[in-house]
Amino acid sequence: MDEMTTVRKIRQKLRKLADKEKAKTLRGFFKTGPGQYGEGDVFLGITSPVLRKLTKECRGTPVADAVRLLRSSIHEERLLALFLLVRAFGEGDDGARKKIYNLYLKNTRYVNNWDLVDLSAPNIVGAYLSDKSRAPLYPLAKSSGLWKRRISILATFAFIKKGDYADTLKVSELHLSDEHDLIHKAVGWMLREVGKRDLAVEETFLKQHYRKMPRTMLRYAIERFPETKRKKYLNGKM
Repeated sequence: MDEMTTVRKIRQKLRKLADKEKAKTLRGFFKTGPGQYGEGDVFLGITSPVLRKLTKECRGTPVADAVRLLRSSIHEERLLALFLLVRAFGEGDDGARKKIYNLYLKNTRYVNNWDLVDLSAPNIVGAYLSDKSRAPLYPLAKSSGLWKRRISILATFAFIKKGDYADTLKVSELHLSDEHDLIHKAVGWMLREVGKRDLAVEETFLKQHYRKMPRTMLRYAIERFPETKRKKYLNGKM
């Protein structure tokens, strides 16, 4: 089956799953209005569980076809493409993983909403860099692009799961002065994940930085703390 035929058939399956009412809800949920972070994004109205099921049906889709889908203007096509790339990365050898990692970084302009980042960054960027230099994360962290910055911190989730917290803390520090709420939430979330595994590491970081952290970032980071301790952090009394 040629590339265009494969992509066309996948798109036909997606159109059959489309739901106008769900699409309307998703447009609101992912902030697609003028001036919002997802401005202009197009939705078919297909949920992630349905797309995950379709990913299994489309197992073995060539990477080139997945990248073609990733470059779509339609959100669910991009999300399905990332599901396919994550699966191919997980099942691939070293050469295949390197190829997918490089393609991902060349196409980050299409990984342009928080769900797309959160699904893919730990499972491709983080997974690839787990046993390599983490240097590629830092240009992403310093990027003017919101989604590249979110990729930089979400990628470290792969390291956190292996008990490796150094780059999460370094990237988090770079984001302390970030102005965007979606970065505040992502950093706070990753710090909380560190704390689930090693509370002392998280608290050492927090005690050094909590007074200058954005409020949302701090709230996310201390979400699991006992009420008394949370109040102390929020009131600047630790």
